[in-house]
Amino acid sequence: MLIGGEAYRTIWREAGQSSIRVIDQRGLPHRFVVKDLRSAAEASLAITDMTVRGAPLIGVTGAYGLALAMAENPGDASLDAAYRLLIAARPTAVNLRWGLERMRRRLERLSEGARAEAAFAEAAVMADEDALICEALGEHGSALIAARWEAIGRSRPVNVLTHCNAGWLATVDWGTALAPIYKAHRAGIPVHVWVDETRPRNQGASLTAYELGQEGVAHTVVVDNLGGHLMQHRQVDLCIVGTDRTTRTGDVCNKIGTYLKALAAHDNGVPFYVALPSSTIDWRISDGVAEIPIEERSPTEVTHMSGVTAAGDVETIRVTPEGSPALNYGFDVTPARLVTGLITESGVCPASETGLLSLFPKQEAA
Repeated sequence: MLIGGEAYRTIWREAGQSSIRVIDQRGLPHRFVVKDLRSAAEASLAITDMTVRGAPLIGVTGAYGLALAMAENPGDASLDAAYRLLIAARPTAVNLRWGLERMRRRLERLSEGARAEAAFAEAAVMADEDALICEALGEHGSALIAARWEAIGRSRPVNVLTHCNAGWLATVDWGTALAPIYKAHRAGIPVHVWVDETRPRNQGASLTAYELGQEGVAHTVVVDNLGGHLMQHRQVDLCIVGTDRTTRTGDVCNKIGTYLKALAAHDNGVPFYVALPSSTIDWRISDGVAEIPIEERSPTEVTHMSGVTAAGDVETIRVTPEGSPALNYGFDVTPARLVTGLITESGVCPASETGLLSLFPKQEAA
């Protein structure tokens, strides 16, 4: 995708280099910084401190983290230690486990001398697959936007509400929830996006708005609590969000506040879609509320905010009274009954076990 008119991915390895390069998302939208990761420990920290974030990107970063470990020491003990370090970096997104288990299965069968090269090659394949998968789900999702445009007689832009950042910054390229918007925009369909600010880290106001601006997509940043009002006044044609983990029955776990948007959409008859690569489906669980671990993050994300001053300096300030405690759960679960459909690389299906198995039938045998 584009930054200043130049094409980027979120993570890449330059030819002949032993390090991995990532876009440091903590500085956006005010500062564009590329950071080098040289070890599994640095990859783990990048995931933990949200230098990189978004379920698909976390999975690929974990894979590259194992490759960095194999470049340093390809032994079994090193592989096991790196796996345990990386798997603990973020608990909610299932892609991290998926990526690390895929890498470990690939590497355990190889001699130590072959592991480093194979690890980097496998991680690169996973990165390419993620970009292709997200582009494919973008095509399927853009058809929904196109159908809505036809339904309103091509009389105005299609208004889409999204939550958090599920664009290309959350993946290797294209994104999940934003991929259909990018595909529709490039096909000439007028789209306007309502961008939830997404407190407390403001990934919508900072990252989603940044992405859409770079791509030239019309958008408006709104406070998180405005979505219901917009739906009541028929200013939202459909909602599209991402997910960090989806159960085999269609429950979806996404950034905190998604559940409330789904409730408002259901009450107002607004279609509510969730876009996800199949790597985000956790086929081992069926009850999202009971079984998905919900990450609890630092209270300072709630009590403090960062922004750029008139002088161009990035400053962090406290916005709550000194001594007031804060609770900061990072995700919530939206039950399948509130989801209109799941947008995947294999098509769009109902949010149910039957729907998912219709697109991924091999999982039934598994």
